[in-house]
Amino acid sequence: MSDLTFETSSASETRALGRRIATHLRPGDVVLLHGDLGAGKTTMVQGIGMALGTRERAQSPTFSLVVDTPLPDGTVFRHIDLYRLEDPAELDTLGFDDLTSDDSATTLIEWPERAMDLLPDTYLLIELRSAGPDKRAITIRPVGLNNRFDDLATS
Repeated sequence: MSDLTFETSSASETRALGRRIATHLRPGDVVLLHGDLGAGKTTMVQGIGMALGTRERAQSPTFSLVVDTPLPDGTVFRHIDLYRLEDPAELDTLGFDDLTSDDSATTLIEWPERAMDLLPDTYLLIELRSAGPDKRAITIRPVGLNNRFDDLATS
């Protein structure tokens, strides 16, 4: 599948796209969110989380790098934010490999470039970038996820 590109012009539109993406996700999936500060990564996480069943809007983890939220279906919504990662060795302490290979969790990772050598082979990459005042260009690239996201542009 080739990359899909979308443009949003508000936080609510970015969350709505996140909700659409969530309909294609399964427990065990890893979603990598890449973009500069303020690009809308956490807003996208909020949309995905709400669609999966979180009760509260996701926020970037402040003191811990990982926040697990149990979902109504018994799975876990895992939000990892590596922005505050000071030393890549911390990933081993966190059990990063176990966190990203957990088949009972849908795992979203902000700032994934800080864990490049430890990222799984299969993931959904969401790249967010500014496209003007209040506008975001969002590119979605499924890697190793077969054809599950082929109809995202029409759903």
